[in-house]
Amino acid sequence: MSHLFISAAHKSSGKTTLSIGLCAALRARGRVVQPFKKGPDYIDPLWLSQAAGRPCYNLDFYTMARDEIGQTFQEQMGGADLGLIEGNKGLYDGLDLDGSNSNAALAALLGAPVVLVLDTRGMTRGVAPLILGYQAFDPKICIAGVILNHVGGARHEGKLRQVIEHYTDVRVVGAVPQARELEIVERHLGLMPSNESRQAAAQIERLGARIGSAVDLDAVLAIAAQAAPVGPAPRAEAAPVPRVRIGIAQDEAFGFYYPGDLEALRRAGAELVPFDTLRDARLPDVDGLFIGGGFPEARMAELEANAPMREAVAGFIEDGGPAYAECGGLMYLARSLAWHGKVCKMAGVIPADVVMCERPQGRGYVRLSETGESPWPTPQDGPAEIAAHEFHYSRLENVAPDVRYAYRVLRGHGIDGSRDGLVHKNLLASYTHLRDAGGNHWTRRFVAHVQACRDRAAGRTAKC
Repeated sequence: MSHLFISAAHKSSGKTTLSIGLCAALRARGRVVQPFKKGPDYIDPLWLSQAAGRPCYNLDFYTMARDEIGQTFQEQMGGADLGLIEGNKGLYDGLDLDGSNSNAALAALLGAPVVLVLDTRGMTRGVAPLILGYQAFDPKICIAGVILNHVGGARHEGKLRQVIEHYTDVRVVGAVPQARELEIVERHLGLMPSNESRQAAAQIERLGARIGSAVDLDAVLAIAAQAAPVGPAPRAEAAPVPRVRIGIAQDEAFGFYYPGDLEALRRAGAELVPFDTLRDARLPDVDGLFIGGGFPEARMAELEANAPMREAVAGFIEDGGPAYAECGGLMYLARSLAWHGKVCKMAGVIPADVVMCERPQGRGYVRLSETGESPWPTPQDGPAEIAAHEFHYSRLENVAPDVRYAYRVLRGHGIDGSRDGLVHKNLLASYTHLRDAGGNHWTRRFVAHVQACRDRAAGRTAKC
């Protein structure tokens, strides 16, 4: 199975737009494309998933072991003609000095040739030493091609191609002109999520057509064919008969869920039942709730207007119903949400108010240790510390003094710089985004918690 790594010299070079367009263009050719994204991210994978027609999976050295990354890649490549891995930041960027968690390290681990997206604005002859330097920095990395992005016109493209052909042995596989219609609207955490954009399908089709005409797709496929072989995908295990029904908020306000975690919930015995916080008047018949991240601030007036749903969610939790909320979900469960001088009522379960800020309050990787206050069953073989991530521009104010917290924050910010994981009855709500990876099998614990709560409600002896 062919695969390749789309990277860049630095962030904001346009690799996400190029990756979306390549997925759409290759899919239009009849190719089955499996997308992947390096690092923690929800927004880019939403676009890549829609463009490819297959869920995009995250590969992240911080939350996953190296063999786990390889296994995930192998499993998800099953049935695909081509794997497309989009990097984050620049090719050699990463946390560690030795580059062990860089994009280049991931490309090497997966045996993926690299196509480098170059932002060529204001550049001509200088493109050659840039390419040569990236090749020389780590000769083990195969930079098999470059895509020239933000090209200023035919003359600019001609100069760039001439320089690259004269000084390097790297193939130019495409030249994409500067064009406003190729841009996707951005928000404070990156691109606007595709689940919020009514024009997402049309935008993806437009990107596929433009990128498909500007990039030599046959050359891209030839580069991908140079990749190290991928072993056969293991036989997928049949999902067990569901033991519990978990309502999951999926709409324009909430859409940040990792496909791997949703699959892990199903393997743990959950049936996932979608509900819409903006339009539904009542919750479906469920045993537990999962409200993930998103941008509730962008839909705060609509969330406030749907009082029946806010009351249904609050009533479920106050009656002892088990629930888990991450970031945007935490914001929705608070008393109020303030942004741009406007304040809207939220569900009112969490004794705190949410205020949006101009600058990030927590952004990047976090590391947590458990306090023993979590309502979930204690893991028998879980990690002593939890590796996860956070992305939020909001903070909590007027937090009740008697609130209990499930986590001590060893790295990151969480709710107040030292604590995260607010506990209220059978609710756990945090700014931290967990992944069912690296031994942190949170999905099993949550499903067990939901089942125990349901059994207790039915008058059995199980402890919730």
